[in-house]
Amino acid sequence: MAWPSSFLFLVLPVAAAVAVQPQDSELTFLLPAGRQECFYQSTLYNGSMEIEYQVIGGAGLDVDFSVTTPSGILLIMERRRSDGVHTVEPTEAGDYMICFDNSFSTISEKLVFFELIFDNQQGDEEPDSWADIVEPDELLDIKLEDIKESIESVKSRLERSIQMQTVLRAFEARDRNLQESNLNRVTFWSAINVGVLVAVAFLQVYMLKSLFDDKRKIRT
Repeated sequence: MAWPSSFLFLVLPVAAAVAVQPQDSELTFLLPAGRQECFYQSTLYNGSMEIEYQVIGGAGLDVDFSVTTPSGILLIMERRRSDGVHTVEPTEAGDYMICFDNSFSTISEKLVFFELIFDNQQGDEEPDSWADIVEPDELLDIKLEDIKESIESVKSRLERSIQMQTVLRAFEARDRNLQESNLNRVTFWSAINVGVLVAVAFLQVYMLKSLFDDKRKIRT
């Protein structure tokens, strides 16, 4: 098995002997022609990892995509795709290898955007020390749990809104690159058509003029 030509790492800082919940991340990178780029992402046990990618630039707008588990199992394999969304659940503890392959292209480089979204059950249990400090008679009959649930709901919706805006920006970038590429093609072939029309016009004028030329010799 041939290893990737180069490796990039998405590694979160981890304290000694302490598991840190991975954070959502996104990246846009340029994938050269005939190359493969791999990213390593650490995950916790029994979590959830959502992977979304899009090819937003380059001829064909397609790449090969694969995900390999920390135990070496090829989990996802896609060929010549422009975008995709995959959820790995539950995750293993270790480093997942996420690869984008452009080996099939010998000329065109690709601009690739991808995003990682995590939802770890271990990270949902947060200490309620701030609520324990407050005396019951100071709560004024307000349910702290309801307030906390409302805040968490607003937080999750805001995070999801940010993620959706990022995805929409990626779609916009891909559409813009595609339109610019189409504009260049239309301009090129329009220039060729104009050149052909001008050449045909001059040729027709020359042919008509040659029909009326009197080539007979006049003798005196």
